[in-house]
Amino acid sequence: MGLPISIASRMRIPLIAAPMQGVSGPELVSTICRNGVIGAFPTFNARTPEQLDYWLTIIGQACAEPSSAPCCPNIVMRRSAEALQTEVDILVKHRVKIVLASVGSPEAIIPQLHDIGCTVLTDVASMRHAEKAIKVGADGLVLLSAGAGGQTGWLNGLSFARAVRAIYDGPIGLAGGISDGHALWAAQVVGCDFSLMGSPFIATHESMASDGHKEMVVASGIDEIRLTKAINGFDANYLTRSILQTGLDLAELDIPLSVEEARRRFSADMAGEGPKRWRDIWSAGHTVAAVKKIRPAAELIAEIASEYHQATERTRGLLSR
Repeated sequence: MGLPISIASRMRIPLIAAPMQGVSGPELVSTICRNGVIGAFPTFNARTPEQLDYWLTIIGQACAEPSSAPCCPNIVMRRSAEALQTEVDILVKHRVKIVLASVGSPEAIIPQLHDIGCTVLTDVASMRHAEKAIKVGADGLVLLSAGAGGQTGWLNGLSFARAVRAIYDGPIGLAGGISDGHALWAAQVVGCDFSLMGSPFIATHESMASDGHKEMVVASGIDEIRLTKAINGFDANYLTRSILQTGLDLAELDIPLSVEEARRRFSADMAGEGPKRWRDIWSAGHTVAAVKKIRPAAELIAEIASEYHQATERTRGLLSR
């Protein structure tokens, strides 16, 4: 079983552009959706409920054509019950087709979203997480694997996909290490129905990332991604160059911080001096290796689609030998 046909039939290729803090906004999401890829965005990128309502309105207007893929709001579960309910009410108002729940069980929001026919995906980073998500009734799993930008998993994506597929026949998406259309096809070969790709979309004209962030993604290689728990208290990947340009000592990042201490030191929402994550310390994943220039999102999607079809043809050729 893959994604519902009402969603899959609107997708040019089996891809979701990953939700990225400070990067995914209405212009990028709308462009991605109009080009046949699901565009995801963290709901907290919209700084207020009113702004979230406005974003969904303008995305809906921009992507009204049946040929557009749906957008996918990404809701963080680790919020106050009041804040969470406010966001869910807005998603229900706009009758969103698909939602990605992160950082916690989606159990509390599933009934209300199911009432409007919404597909609820949840990201998981371990088999224990996957089993819990299946038990509470998630409609699909996003496997957060090693190499994802920002908050990341630690398991090898291929092994993770095969382990989950052994116990689950619902929709599975792979997040982490999907750099191009060839990798997108490879994920399907090992049993995934779709994949998430993030870092290449940072370096697009439509992204909300700063020019410096975009340029650094282009300039950086796979060896210049730093995995640390020191910036936000979770395993997360950041651009080494952005860490160094703030004056931080890389050795400091070997000491993990609690979520609370990391927030006090590095959150842009907190007062005080010092570098802040997302504003000064920029995230990206292993797929920076595939990013060669800043360009329109439509051009990037066209290239991914071409690579994907090349990969499928190459597989047919190998099977015919």
